[in-house]
Amino acid sequence: MKNKDTLRKVLRRVKRYMPLIVLSTLLAALSVAGTLSIPIIIGNAIDFLVMPNGSSGLRWSDIIGCLLTAGIIAGITAFLQWLMNVINNRIAFNVVRDLRGDAFEHIERLPFSYLDSASTGDIVSRIISDADQFADGLLLGFSQLFTGAVTILGTLMFMLTLDPLITLAVVLLTPISLFAAKRIAGGTYSMFKKRSETLGEQTAFIDEIIGNQKTVKAFCREDESTVKFEEINRRLEKYSLKATFWSSLTNPVTRFVNALVYAAVGVFGAISAIGGGITVGALSCFLSYANQYTKPFNEISGLITELQSALAAAARIFELIEAQPELPDQTDAAVLEDAQGEVSLRNVDFSYTPERELIKNFNLNVRPGQRIAIVGPTGCGKTTVINLLMRFYDVYSGSIEVDGNDIRGVTRDSLRRSYGMVLQDTWLRHGTVRENISMNRPGITDEDVINAAKAAHAHSFIKRLPDGYDTVISGDGGGISQGQKQLICIARVMAQLPPMLILDEATSSIDSRTEMRIQRAFGKMMKGRTSFIVAHRLSTIRDADIIIVMNDGHIIETGNHDELIAAGGFYYKLYNSSFESA
Repeated sequence: MKNKDTLRKVLRRVKRYMPLIVLSTLLAALSVAGTLSIPIIIGNAIDFLVMPNGSSGLRWSDIIGCLLTAGIIAGITAFLQWLMNVINNRIAFNVVRDLRGDAFEHIERLPFSYLDSASTGDIVSRIISDADQFADGLLLGFSQLFTGAVTILGTLMFMLTLDPLITLAVVLLTPISLFAAKRIAGGTYSMFKKRSETLGEQTAFIDEIIGNQKTVKAFCREDESTVKFEEINRRLEKYSLKATFWSSLTNPVTRFVNALVYAAVGVFGAISAIGGGITVGALSCFLSYANQYTKPFNEISGLITELQSALAAAARIFELIEAQPELPDQTDAAVLEDAQGEVSLRNVDFSYTPERELIKNFNLNVRPGQRIAIVGPTGCGKTTVINLLMRFYDVYSGSIEVDGNDIRGVTRDSLRRSYGMVLQDTWLRHGTVRENISMNRPGITDEDVINAAKAAHAHSFIKRLPDGYDTVISGDGGGISQGQKQLICIARVMAQLPPMLILDEATSSIDSRTEMRIQRAFGKMMKGRTSFIVAHRLSTIRDADIIIVMNDGHIIETGNHDELIAAGGFYYKLYNSSFESA
C-alpha cells in the first residue's frame, strides 16, 4: 500500500512534464516502428535469396535495395532513440531537481523539534544519495517502459498479420513471465528500503565522526568508532546482498520463460512453413518478432526491481518533504516594527517532551533597555527561555509578549529581525568575511562592516587574512580559530544593531584580555537596548540590571548582583562555589 502511495506521488510530480512525456512516447513509437519494420525487410531479402526469379538467378537489385532500406531505417531509428534518451534524461533530472529543491525548502520550514531529533547525516543522505537512487530508477523507467510497452503492442500487431495461431501461443505463454517477475519483485521492496535506511545511518555516523574528529582522538575513541562503523557496514552489506539477490532472480526466470516462447514459435513456425502456411522469410521475421516481443518483458521485469529501489528511496524523500512543517504565521499576523524592547512572559509552561516537565508557570517582565542576565545550573532551562523568546519553539500554555503583542500574533521574520543573537556555537557560511558580517542585509555599508569588526576587536586579525575582508572562508571556518569565528559572529550583531540582544555564552571561546574589551563594546551596544545575557561565568553579568536565577525551570531568585550576594541564597552559593576566581 505504501509502495502504491509513493508511486502516486511520483506520478503527480511527473505530470507537470506531460508535453515532454508525450514527445518521448511519440519518439518511442517511431523508433519501435522503425525497429519492427527491419525484420520484414530482411525477411523479404531472405525470400529473394530462397526463391530466385526463374532463370535470371538471384534478384541482386532487390536484395541490395532491401539492405539499403534497412540500413537507412536503422540510422533514423538510432537518431530517434538518442533524441528520446535526451528527453528522458531531462524529465528524470528535472523531477529530481524539483524534489531536491522542495526538500531543501521544506527543511527551512521544519520546526526545531524535528531538526533536533533527526540526524543531520540522515537528512543529507535523503537529499543526496536517495535522490540519486531515485533518479537512476526514474531514468531507467522512462528509457525502458515507453519503448517496451510500444514494442510489445507493435510486435503483437505485426505477428497477428503473419500468423494469428502462432501469435496466440506466444500470448498464452507470456503471463508466466509476468507472474514470476511479480512474485520476485514483491520481496525486494523491503530489502531496498532497509538498505536506504542503513545507508542514511552510515552517512550520519561518518558525518558525526569526521565533524568531531578532534574529540574522537582526544578521548581515544578510534577503535570504538571503527567497530561501530563495521557493524553498520555489515548490516548494509547484508541488506544490499539480499536486495541484489532477489532482484537478480527476476531476469534469469523471465529469460527462461522467454526461451520457451521462442522455442514454441520456432516449432510451430517450422511446421507451418513445411505445410506452406508461411514462407521461410516470414518465419525468420516471426522469430525476430518473437524475440523482440519477449525482450521488453526481460527489461520490464528488471525495471520492476530497479523501481523497487527507486520507490524505496523516493519514500524516504517524501517522508522528509511531508514532515509536519512549522506552524505558519497567522493570516492576520502583525509586522513588528521599531520594537521598543518591552518583553513579558506570563505563566509560561513548556517542555521538549510531554513526559519531562521543564518550565512551569514562568513569569518575567522586562522594561525597554534593561539588561537581564539568566543564570543557573546546566539543564535548568536558560537556553530554553532564549528558544522561546526567538519563537524557535512555541509555549505550551501562557504567553510571551513584545511591546504588548503576543509573539504568536506577529510574523516570525519581523520578530527575529528585532533580535541580535550571539551563541556559544558559532555559525559561518561559505563566503567572504564581509558577507559573513553583513549577511547581505540591505543598508549595511562597507564602513558599517569595518566599524563593527573594530568594535568586536576582529579588525586586526581580519586585515592579516590573505584578502582581508574579501577572504573567502568555508562553512566550518577552516583556517581561522574558534575564537576568531566567534569574533566575526559578534561583529555580525554589532553591524545590525537590532533593538533587542541575546548573548548566550557569547565570549566563551575568547581569551580573558579580549573578553574584557568585548564586554566594554557590548556595554556600549547594549545601552538603550533590551538585552538577555546567558552566562556560566558570573563575572560577566555583574552589571546586569536584573539577574534571574533559575533552577528546574523555575525562577527562584531575582535581583542585581549585590542584592543576590547579600541574600546569601542559591546565587550566593553558585558564585562562591564555582565562580569566585572569575
